[in-house]
Amino acid sequence: MRLCRVEIDGVAHHGVVADDRIELVAGDPFHGPASSGVAVPLAGARLLPPSVPSKILAVGQNYRAHAAEMGKGVPDEPLLFLKAPSALLAPGDPIVRPGGYERVDYEGELAFVIGRRARHVRAAEALDYVLGYTILNDVTVRDLQKKDGQFTRAKGFDTFAPCGPWLETDLDPSRLRVVTRVNGAVQQDGRTDDLIFSVPELVAFASRVMTLEPGDLFSTGTPQGVGQLWPGDVVEIEIEGIGTLRNPVIAEVLP
Repeated sequence: MRLCRVEIDGVAHHGVVADDRIELVAGDPFHGPASSGVAVPLAGARLLPPSVPSKILAVGQNYRAHAAEMGKGVPDEPLLFLKAPSALLAPGDPIVRPGGYERVDYEGELAFVIGRRARHVRAAEALDYVLGYTILNDVTVRDLQKKDGQFTRAKGFDTFAPCGPWLETDLDPSRLRVVTRVNGAVQQDGRTDDLIFSVPELVAFASRVMTLEPGDLFSTGTPQGVGQLWPGDVVEIEIEGIGTLRNPVIAEVLP
């Protein structure tokens, strides 16, 4: 099942993507959504990020090839960090590249949404707490990541978490191809079997630290091939079994 959020006349609705239409549902996907009997065309629909999370968790250096690319070793445990929920961006909306920085990078990533409250979850049971899988672009000002020595500013700008286009609930996250294209040219091409820490391991590890709430978004790291984004670029991230997240890039305009 593909679960989505769609804006109609300025109001957000939950829906199920079925072929060329979105069937609107009553309630929310965390409590057994019921059909409303109303459908809208998928073509031209304004999709929103598929979740409204209390927090966005992410992992650094979680692909072996990317860790090598960055000159880092394989970490002993997941390198967790948080992105601001205010950084979320809808599919198709523009990433705003802030001025004054040398390097603003794309990072195509498999992400998942927590379906029910998780605390001290065992890895063997962790997938029972995952509602579905989506795509996230972990946009990063590399200058600030290096300068600050941590990730809050570098990854926290508004528009720095494009996410979507929907949640796929029936998916094996362990062997998926992740491809990032900029202006149609392939820049990243990896597979999730290169992940150092799997989805169940990430849920178990994080839930020992903090309570994961329904709707929380968790991004799993990026394959090798990260690189620059410039105003005028279009970045597309495609993950098999899910679809494609597409966003243009524009320059920041200060008041």
